[in-house]
Amino acid sequence: MERIVLATGNKGKIREFERAFSHMNITCVPVKEVATVPEPEETGTTFMENAILKAKYYSEKIGLPCLADDSGLTVDALEGEPGVYSARYAGSHGDDEANNQKLIRELQGKANRTAHYVCALALVYPDGSSLTSEASCDGEIQDTPIGTNGFGYDPYFYVPQFGKTMAELDIDTKESISHRGKALQQLVAKVNG
Repeated sequence: MERIVLATGNKGKIREFERAFSHMNITCVPVKEVATVPEPEETGTTFMENAILKAKYYSEKIGLPCLADDSGLTVDALEGEPGVYSARYAGSHGDDEANNQKLIRELQGKANRTAHYVCALALVYPDGSSLTSEASCDGEIQDTPIGTNGFGYDPYFYVPQFGKTMAELDIDTKESISHRGKALQQLVAKVNG
């Protein structure tokens, strides 16, 4: 059975990756379960640059195929912010509450609430070969959080086609329309070759 190291400690992302590869002869293992390696600095200016940087870094350090994701939220009225800084928008990495509070503050008085989740995936093998995919999901930012499924900006990310926030959708619906779900479908198809 092939192992793919996941360059994340985010439990939500780990669950999504494991589900995507569950029908294949592939085991997904979070990087922290394989080795103690310092995290690389994310210096890319795009989601794809950061995904490739992380996957290549861990694959070289560990000697196994590594799957990295860089994803986030882009808001039209904020000229694409928070973008590649989505996880640390308020300053501290992974503080969802602070990130959401800053987002809502920045949007006060702005009529245009269109937003896009973007996900870039890079799977890098020890021989240097790689597979990539990128996808997005469109929605709107609302001021009031609704729903308990998901993580990050999900309770504020309203999906008009369902009349619900991303955090209100069941896992199967979310994975069928989400940025990460669509990017994973593309990547799995490439892995299957």
